[in-house]
Amino acid sequence: MKSIIPVLIVLGLIVVGIGGCAVSGYNQVMSLDEKVKSSWAQVETQLQRRYDLIPNLVETVKGVAAQEESIFVGVAEARSKYQNATTINEKAAAASGLESALGRLLAIREAYPELRSNESFLKLQDQLEGTENRVSVERGRYNEAVQSLNSYIRGIPGSLWASFAGVEKAEYFEVESDAAREVPKVDFGESSKESAATRTQSQKAITQEIARNRVGMSILLSS
Repeated sequence: MKSIIPVLIVLGLIVVGIGGCAVSGYNQVMSLDEKVKSSWAQVETQLQRRYDLIPNLVETVKGVAAQEESIFVGVAEARSKYQNATTINEKAAAASGLESALGRLLAIREAYPELRSNESFLKLQDQLEGTENRVSVERGRYNEAVQSLNSYIRGIPGSLWASFAGVEKAEYFEVESDAAREVPKVDFGESSKESAATRTQSQKAITQEIARNRVGMSILLSS
């Protein structure tokens, strides 16, 4: 009987050790998973800030460049896709599309000098740029949290604890393509030429009307 006691003690210590490792592993997985969730919440906060700025920005640009309807439609569609996205993958894809659409909207200022001196537009642009910077920072932190979680649950015994806790691999928040990383270059050449031609024609018509009026006045005075 005495010879069994040491064995039981050893077995007890093994059980306690395994239990301690299991608890530690479980807690580690849950901590990493919570870090991913909290980091994503910060990303969403900044994405929502960007989302809320868009209507005022669009209305400000419309006041100067109402004819650029295709760009406004593109922004509205991208905004709708983000609003209807539910999963992280869907929201990441929609956010990239919205980022690209906003790039096109901001590029309008190159074709319309009035926007470059519009106080409301400049203020909204500054706010949007600040938000984009914060989105980038929070996106990086989120991806770091994802990397930590995925690295841990890919190995042993992390995968066992993750399976036990019901934690799955998280998805990175990545910009979909190189095109979405850059502000798209929009060619306003034709629209600018058409606008210039229209203004020129209007100016000619006004000049001709003034000339006709002057001639008419001269005739009346001479008579």
